[in-house]
Amino acid sequence: MSFIDYFSSVTDPRTDINVKHELLDVIFLTITGVVSGCEGWKDIHEFGCLKIEWLRKYRPFKNGIPVDDTIARIISALVPEEFTKSFIAWVNELRRYEGKEQISIDGKTLRRSFDNGDRMSALHSVTVWSKSNGLVLAQSRSKGKKNENKTVMELLDLIEIGNAIITMDAMNTQRSIEAKLIQKKADYVLPVKENQKNLLEEIQDYFVYMNQQHAEVVAKSTYSEVDAGHGRIEHRIYRQLLISELIPQAGKWSGIKTVVEVLRQRELKGKIENEIQYYISSLPINLPLIADTIRGHWEVENKTHYVLDVTYREDDSRIRRENAAENIAVARRFALNLARLHPKKDSMKGKLKQAMWSDNFRDQIILGHEVSKV
Repeated sequence: MSFIDYFSSVTDPRTDINVKHELLDVIFLTITGVVSGCEGWKDIHEFGCLKIEWLRKYRPFKNGIPVDDTIARIISALVPEEFTKSFIAWVNELRRYEGKEQISIDGKTLRRSFDNGDRMSALHSVTVWSKSNGLVLAQSRSKGKKNENKTVMELLDLIEIGNAIITMDAMNTQRSIEAKLIQKKADYVLPVKENQKNLLEEIQDYFVYMNQQHAEVVAKSTYSEVDAGHGRIEHRIYRQLLISELIPQAGKWSGIKTVVEVLRQRELKGKIENEIQYYISSLPINLPLIADTIRGHWEVENKTHYVLDVTYREDDSRIRRENAAENIAVARRFALNLARLHPKKDSMKGKLKQAMWSDNFRDQIILGHEVSKV
């Protein structure tokens, strides 16, 4: 099943009168244009004009390539929820992992998507990233950073997370979200900060008590690692303890089994910084897994947000018409997945350049000739 077939259920926002270009043609043009490095509507139109013969290998394009304003109008009018569900359906067919899949959820604001003309706020989206598969699993718009919790809950209903380990930032360490994770048979490692002040203070006091009264237990539940690079040395010490009646706030959370303390010491150019972070988890004591999970959360930033900014200059994008910013954000993540699935050893930007230049390489990315199932 070709990836474009997953978009066949997306509702065409136009009336039947004077429909010149098929909806799937426009979606295919947009995604393949983005895969080839296009950043805006004009780029996509020019890509289509230059590659019309290649495009017609896959779609009819009976009336040629639509002008850039037509592409913008059609993509902007698509219902984002339908576009996102089509993306998720495609990704779910690709997910293959034995063991516990590690999934990170994180928000990102597109700074230049703000439109002064109609007071539209900048697009804040939530991305779901599978560290285990190296794929973006979902992306959805949030009505501002303060409403991210609601968007996270909606995404958790859409994606399959059974037996996975979920990580998020502290904003989403909420009892309702934790209960949803347990309901969907997922595990979690969630940071605890000032938004859960009482829980945080009890966990801090518990580690102080255990260090003073049961140092031998803490010593057996300690794991350390050191990273060095670019002139920086970071030493991390992880301590994981079983939940205790000394943390009465834990009774308000449905799945807590352990609490975690992470001490980080960073040295750069002779300057030393220390930081302590606390977490709650539904996992039993397994320090190497806890360390890998906490460290791995930041892949969503480094391998998704950062790559999108470098490759597509996403933060600088001026696409903002109606639902355009949200839908094009999905298309970029679609392109990111397609490029990552190609086995060639190259940077994301390098792969997109080759997709722009070479019809054969674009074939491989679009159809997954060298991928087992796309």
